Amino acid sequence: MNTSTRSASIAAPIPAAAPAPARASSYALAVPQGTQRALARGWLWLGLLALIGAGLYSVLLVLSRTPGLNQWLPVADFFRVALVVHVDLSVLVWFVSMAGLLWSLNGTAAGAVWGGAALALCAAGSALMFVAPFVTRTAPIMANYIPVLDGPLFIGGLLVFAAGATLLVLRSLLTAPKLGLRFDGAGALRFGLNAAAVSAAVALAAFAASYATAPSRLDGSDYYEILFWGGGHALQFTWTLLMLVGWLWLASACGAQVPLSPRVTLLLLALALAAVFVTPYAYLAHDIASVEHRNLLTWAMRLGGGVAIAPIALAVVVGLARAPATLPRARDATAPLRAALLASVLLFAAGGLIGVVINGSNVRIPAHYHGCIVGVTLALMGLVYHLLPRLGYGAPRGRLATLQPTLYGAGQLLHIVGLVWSGGYGVQRKVAGAQQVLRGNGEIAGMALMGLGGAIAIVGGLLFVVVVIGSLRRTTQAANA
Repeated sequence: MNTSTRSASIAAPIPAAAPAPARASSYALAVPQGTQRALARGWLWLGLLALIGAGLYSVLLVLSRTPGLNQWLPVADFFRVALVVHVDLSVLVWFVSMAGLLWSLNGTAAGAVWGGAALALCAAGSALMFVAPFVTRTAPIMANYIPVLDGPLFIGGLLVFAAGATLLVLRSLLTAPKLGLRFDGAGALRFGLNAAAVSAAVALAAFAASYATAPSRLDGSDYYEILFWGGGHALQFTWTLLMLVGWLWLASACGAQVPLSPRVTLLLLALALAAVFVTPYAYLAHDIASVEHRNLLTWAMRLGGGVAIAPIALAVVVGLARAPATLPRARDATAPLRAALLASVLLFAAGGLIGVVINGSNVRIPAHYHGCIVGVTLALMGLVYHLLPRLGYGAPRGRLATLQPTLYGAGQLLHIVGLVWSGGYGVQRKVAGAQQVLRGNGEIAGMALMGLGGAIAIVGGLLFVVVVIGSLRRTTQAANA
């Protein structure tokens, strides 16, 4: 890490000066105009619509698992159907949309037609997945990473979405900026976004390899589990890299000087990417249906990203703590960003710690990935707040914008604490209602806390939509004035 030096006079002795602080770095990207910004706005709209759709399903999802209230719902069928659509919209579609937004800003304007086609395909596929439960009755399959409704409409929508995501990743790789030997903050962020595109390409290749080699004798549940296992693990590196870029960018937007040089940051991001290349080795070394294949991918995911996450998180928190006081107006503008950043770091850390204590197949597993996924979501929400005025929309303002990430993060924290509590009693995952077998007050209290936290988180998620729509409306009204 570079350090600043102070010259000393040799003519006359002077008292020794205190050691100068380490030089800190600023991480930010300029937002281009024209084609890149237009595509980024389109991906923002798709992500926002995906969250709205996921929110509608999550209301019924939380009610279906809350003791007392779940008696009013057709739990056995509807819980799983709602869970499938909620997960796919709030994780897969939302994350891909935000990746599309960031890759559009990071890349050049070349291939705009392909960028528009990718967006159109992803939007059409998402719409088909959303409406599928209302059109046909199909069996929900709770496969890890990408659960599905095993029917032609939903599967067709998923394939259309996959085609759009493939076009998005290919265009992002082809239009990625050539960084050379740049080691400033912007270059580090661009490297992180390029690395996320590379890991997404590895994930798509893993999905294709699984489809080509999956045993035909498998039934629906086992087939989809194997189909999505390898690519799903690889996708976690993509989301983690996007989150790390978001942490660094938001910290600088809040006025913090991150005590981490761009050279070190680039090295950490490269280490976070390196573990994804265990994925092709796992396909070459082991049969995809083998325990060794599954364990190798799990090991790579657990150890690969952690090397980069802890130092960057620590540097971001230290930078925020050292940030100088700002004027009231500037402080109001950055308060939503700071709230989203701190909540993201806290939730991701909680999810990681829970992962250490997982034992058996119980609701501690969803507690782990809820913490990590929500950590990524909050970082992306903060980036949306930061980018809205740079995309030509109004800036988020008022106490509601600051309250939203705090409320969403607090609700999700209660949600996962309730799941960890219940998991200690052995409450099983992916079940609801009577199938949960809540025998005592401890299990009931834990799942009730889960329901309360989930309800608070739903409110926080809806507030995000309200705040963003408010920013969009102010811009539209100003343009029409």
